Amino acid sequence: MILALLVLSIIVLFHEFGHFLLARLNGIAVVEFSLGFGPRLFSHVSKKSNTRYSIKLFPLGGSCAMMGEFDEEEEGAQGALEPSRTFYSKSPLSRMSVIAAGPVFNFILAFVFAAVIVAWAGYDPPVVKSVAEGQAAEAAGLKPGDVITKIGNRRVVISRDMILYMVVHGKQDVALQYKRYDAATDSWKKYETFLDSDRFTSQGGRYLIGIGFSGYRSPGGSLAEIIKYGAAEVRYGILSVIDSLKELFRGRVGADDIAGPIRIVSMIDDTVEEVSQYGAVTVIMNLLNLMVLFSANLGVMNLLPFPALDGGRLVFLLWEFLTRKPVDQRIEGAVTMAGMVLLMTFMVFVLFNDLRFLF
Repeated sequence: MILALLVLSIIVLFHEFGHFLLARLNGIAVVEFSLGFGPRLFSHVSKKSNTRYSIKLFPLGGSCAMMGEFDEEEEGAQGALEPSRTFYSKSPLSRMSVIAAGPVFNFILAFVFAAVIVAWAGYDPPVVKSVAEGQAAEAAGLKPGDVITKIGNRRVVISRDMILYMVVHGKQDVALQYKRYDAATDSWKKYETFLDSDRFTSQGGRYLIGIGFSGYRSPGGSLAEIIKYGAAEVRYGILSVIDSLKELFRGRVGADDIAGPIRIVSMIDDTVEEVSQYGAVTVIMNLLNLMVLFSANLGVMNLLPFPALDGGRLVFLLWEFLTRKPVDQRIEGAVTMAGMVLLMTFMVFVLFNDLRFLF
């Protein structure tokens, strides 16, 4: 439980720190920087910046309240409102940088953790280990040792890229690109083929093409490789979220597939319990892997153009930047409030869904 709260707190805190840092760099006064929501448990007001730093009762969240961001009453004990240091006194681009910083910092955090994983444990290359007889991969001409480089319109960097594509797209003919080492010329040659969906086999609701990947995570190697495959891990996490959202809107994802904070805590707990027998390093690597996925998830979800999320606020700011006319704050406030109500309603649904799933 402590590890789960620590994992989620780090991810949320770093997101809010992105807003905080860019606000300070743009000369915007931060009224309160807090971890969690609800009543304050502990707080401290900085004498230098007048910012209140707080830890609140429920640790699954956080906030970075900026001066004049929503209401002048937010200033509270922080003193008189300083017009030159309010959120809306800054240019649209400055405000966009502040709002976008939260999700961007989530991607940065995910990359840092992914780079650590790659440097320590390596990565899973898309190298074919085995080809099942009579299935789509064999019919397409694939052989052990081939390296998959592209499937459909998606570049393949790690083997999970291909696995994810197949999970989402199911039984469809798909173009495939790969490269094969030619010993005669001591070089890699590129090939194109396609996978015939009539040769796919169904297993547990998934379609298999008859390729086996080794699962072996090659050592991270040079700094360039660590950066490359660290970025590939983050890309995989982002694509997983985007593909899941597409499946949700297509009606292919049910309520049981949507996990909220309670189930996330349960997932972390289960992961730690399963791998603890293999030592502390294995536990840490698995936690870092979950943090890569969760941090990328938070970054993508916050960029959705939905009111009350960072993406929704960026839409208003983009409109202001393009038209040179600010959106009426009353309209923006009303739309944001409506979005907040819908968001809270969804969160209540997710909460009860988590409880139903667990009990």
